[in-house]
Amino acid sequence: MNSVSRKTGETDISVGFEPYGNGMGTIGTGIGFFDHMLTAFKVHGGFDMEVDAKGDLAVDCHHTVEDVGIVLGRAIAGALGSKAGIARFGSAYVPMDEALAFACVDISARPFLVYDAPKMAPMIGGYDTEVTQEFFRSLAVNAGITLHIKVLYGENAHHMTEAVFKAAARAIAAALKKTGSSQVLSTKGVL
Repeated sequence: MNSVSRKTGETDISVGFEPYGNGMGTIGTGIGFFDHMLTAFKVHGGFDMEVDAKGDLAVDCHHTVEDVGIVLGRAIAGALGSKAGIARFGSAYVPMDEALAFACVDISARPFLVYDAPKMAPMIGGYDTEVTQEFFRSLAVNAGITLHIKVLYGENAHHMTEAVFKAAARAIAAALKKTGSSQVLSTKGVL
């Protein structure tokens, strides 16, 4: 398991990430809904993942969620090594009751996020729905991946957000799938 820690004046976060696991590990951020989303992410991606985050939740959840994305992204990047022998691209549609989300990823070393979701109810418990985009931006930039996420439709903020986390996990897992080759899937020879 690749482990990364980061401590700032706002957060203290440790993350362990193993891309070829069984969805095991403990998640603790102090934000109940975010813990639920990270648990869905690890289970549906088949990742072993440990997250221990302490943040300035008396302010709001923004710094904690964004900084978990930074540290998780760095842990993912560290677990990838040279990126030889992986599929590189992955995509997934995930329905959640009335909601449908799509995610597509390129393990590219070119960090980029496209995030397209309708305006949602502002809060799910203590979780600000606007920080979902910040989480995935932080993850994409620090993992060095291109990530496109779209909520095609939905009405319930919980369902739309959960579909996004599950779709992203499944797309990343598909991109990390081992091909049996020892080559990097790029005309450049490196990613």
